Amino acid sequence: MSKLTDKQFKSKGSLLPFLKRLLKYSFRYPKWVAGFTIFVLIVALVEAVYPLVWLSLLDNIIVPAVEQYKNTGVMPGIESTKLITYGLIFFGLGITLSLSVFCFINFAGKIQEYVMYDIRQELFKKLQELSFSFFDKSAVGWLLSRISSDTVKVTELISWSMIEVVWGTGMIIFCTISMFIYNWKLAIIITVTIPVLSVISVKIRMLILKYSREARKYNSEMTARFNEHINGVEVNKSLVQEERVSEDFELLSEKMKVSSFKAAYYQAIFMPLVIFGGSIAAALVIYYGGSMAIAVPAAITVGTLAAFFGYATMIFEPILDISRFYSQAQNSISAGERIFSLIDTKALITDNENADDYERIFGDIKFEDVSFHYEEGKSVLKNMNLHIEAGTSVALVGETGGGKSTIINLICRFYEPTGGVIKIDGIDYKNKTMHSLRSQLGVVLQTPHLFSGTVRENISYGRNEAEDMEIINALQIVGAEDFIQRLSEQVGEGGEYLSMGEKQLISFARAVLADPRIFIMDEATSSVDTLTEARIQRGISGIMEGRTSIVIAHRLSTIKHCDRILVINKGRIIEDGSHYVLMKKHGVYYRLYTRQLREQREKEIIDAA
Repeated sequence: MSKLTDKQFKSKGSLLPFLKRLLKYSFRYPKWVAGFTIFVLIVALVEAVYPLVWLSLLDNIIVPAVEQYKNTGVMPGIESTKLITYGLIFFGLGITLSLSVFCFINFAGKIQEYVMYDIRQELFKKLQELSFSFFDKSAVGWLLSRISSDTVKVTELISWSMIEVVWGTGMIIFCTISMFIYNWKLAIIITVTIPVLSVISVKIRMLILKYSREARKYNSEMTARFNEHINGVEVNKSLVQEERVSEDFELLSEKMKVSSFKAAYYQAIFMPLVIFGGSIAAALVIYYGGSMAIAVPAAITVGTLAAFFGYATMIFEPILDISRFYSQAQNSISAGERIFSLIDTKALITDNENADDYERIFGDIKFEDVSFHYEEGKSVLKNMNLHIEAGTSVALVGETGGGKSTIINLICRFYEPTGGVIKIDGIDYKNKTMHSLRSQLGVVLQTPHLFSGTVRENISYGRNEAEDMEIINALQIVGAEDFIQRLSEQVGEGGEYLSMGEKQLISFARAVLADPRIFIMDEATSSVDTLTEARIQRGISGIMEGRTSIVIAHRLSTIKHCDRILVINKGRIIEDGSHYVLMKKHGVYYRLYTRQLREQREKEIIDAA
């Protein structure tokens, strides 16, 4: 679970700021938005014109022919050119409709893909800029869903779903204008139903959304509960809790059943209610319009009555579409919140405005009264003073959680002190750019990470311009000559084709190739076997030569030759000296070293037996 708090749009006007910000991405492509809008409105206009064409056909050809036959008993001849004209009109409208549909679908697809591209680029760039503290609080799955499913959800809203609201709005406007032009009385009868149907549609849509969300929530809880109790069935049986957990599951299942039923119920009555409302409007049109058509003299023509009947039955469709968009927009707000909260997240560690670059550093490191905490009130380091001279090798040892990795994170400026100053070559590193510092650091972590690609590409990841001879030299320094003939070999996603030891050797070579002034190893050999560790150890002396080196080691036998060994406990340096000096003291380091040596010998005896 992420500890981050997403930005919430929970006020009554929550939808408007969400859509406003979302639409800004679309308006980066004004020509496509304009084309999309124009062609959707053309479709709405053509569909609104169809009843008027029927009106004209009935009043100018069909009704006069029927009246003449009624009066004379002779079927009049209808000029074929008139029928051909109306046929061509319908054909032309059909062609216009088809082309417009093709065009707006094309524009909608472009808008979605380009906006999705923009948002994903913005998200990924933001993730690269954010500080380490952000990733400490964020699960990978949480971040992955922001850049995948959430972006799809919000971009569908401003492309395909936007078709519904633009078309629906255009249809209502064009139909209303046409009706008031031909007969304002019948137009009022139909338009009065529009706000009523709109309110009904929106209210029911929101109820469907509410209970659907509840059902999904209970479904997730049921899945988690099911998984938990199937995996823990042995505990349930041993503690005789089968009946209790069954009752708990039944209660949860009952809640889901009720929510699902309500969602299905409102879904079932939604369409009939809207159609019923449209039917009432159509019935009133038939009654009042029919009365006007058969009056003497007739107040309206038969064609007008037919056109208004068509409008009365058509008007509920755009209302349905607009209400559907509103529902989808409400459902997409949460995805938008998650995306925008991530985009709006500020990096806690940034370069000062007047920061300039480090030149080539020597590697002198000084902590002056440095304090640090990850969470307020839980101090990790307190008033630490430490001076690591350039070119020296220093090992950090101690119990887990003592602050060793924190010291390294502060040196790398992944975090910054909450108190005190860290100086590199006598200069407060906050006054220099992070890039110029980190480009002169070489860091090898306990769990190496490789990127998809070849061995060569992974070693030269920080120096793309490196030549093969430089890569080979780096491999020789770390004792990984086996890879010289394997530079073009694919490592797979995350280095899945290689063993842990091979991945670690490549990460060592990658760090060496960068020619760092400060070399850091954070338990870099704890995940490899003793044989691979021995190979790495042969190269470590070559790596450390001429560089400031800081090592966190799980196996204390690997740091005996460091210039200094610092024993860290609860954020304080409790012992400082070489291996031989600390062993003579018979203090904490002595006890750690002898205990580990004893455990190693016991294991060797057991393995030999």
